[in-house]
Amino acid sequence: MTGQKMDWDKLRVFHAVAEAGSFTHAGDTLNLSQSAVSRQISALEEALSVPLFHRHARGLILTEQGEALNRTVREVFAKLAMTEALLAESKEKPAGRLKVTTTHSFGVTWLAPRLKNFINAHPDVTVSLLLDDTDLDLAMREADVAIRMHPPHQPDLIQRHLGELKSHIWASPEYAKTHGLPETVEDLDKHKLILFGDRKPPVPDVDWLGDLGRKDGTARRGALEINSLQAILACIRAGLGIGSVPDYLVQDTTGLVPVLPDVKKPNINMYFVYPEELRNSKRVSVFRDFLVNSISERNGAKH
Repeated sequence: MTGQKMDWDKLRVFHAVAEAGSFTHAGDTLNLSQSAVSRQISALEEALSVPLFHRHARGLILTEQGEALNRTVREVFAKLAMTEALLAESKEKPAGRLKVTTTHSFGVTWLAPRLKNFINAHPDVTVSLLLDDTDLDLAMREADVAIRMHPPHQPDLIQRHLGELKSHIWASPEYAKTHGLPETVEDLDKHKLILFGDRKPPVPDVDWLGDLGRKDGTARRGALEINSLQAILACIRAGLGIGSVPDYLVQDTTGLVPVLPDVKKPNINMYFVYPEELRNSKRVSVFRDFLVNSISERNGAKH
């Protein structure tokens, strides 16, 4: 295709419209009028001789051809953004934006309070912290680096093992007084458990308490199911039931009663993950070193 058909301006407008789902929202993003956006899309469709969008009263839907073009355009712009960031990075010191993703509870409880040290040490690096209990796609540059509670599934990602996260089982004194405490794992069948339930994060064995001691292969249902570790801890403290949370979440065990302390609990392996293209990025290497030092110095992830 000639440059006239596929010029960058039209592709940039097309990508914005495809992501936004409307001419108006794309115009707001690009600082263009709705009519200017519409003209650019019409010109691109005419040049390519294919429709890129179905027009509906409720918005725009990509055609099959539009989907194919947007996949390519998204990949191209992602690679351009990565290249731009690498070119902008000083040879002497790390600089630029670093998009970091991890699970919500780990990000809020462990990582966020420690970022001050990293930002103070590297003032030219701007951190964007994306907390998400699903795995963002690093290959598509939804984030630059990730702290994950499992090894990466994609083969083209570099991984560094950061350590193990340990968990314990807790109840409140109020719950223990009212309901007693289990003396064996089988006794858990008689107790109210607080579990994640169906909407689990990408963390192995996050609901291991529901399976503990069950010989028939079925898991216990929770008396309460919550898709948030912070909320699970809050409900344990409030006396709603028995639950297990990672040790990094329970900095203060005051007012909590340990449950089945001698039972073997699964450890979760934690990894620092990033794409091959960022292997030589100074931003990535200093952030990796910061994580390794924070974990070893404070022992924050290995109680």
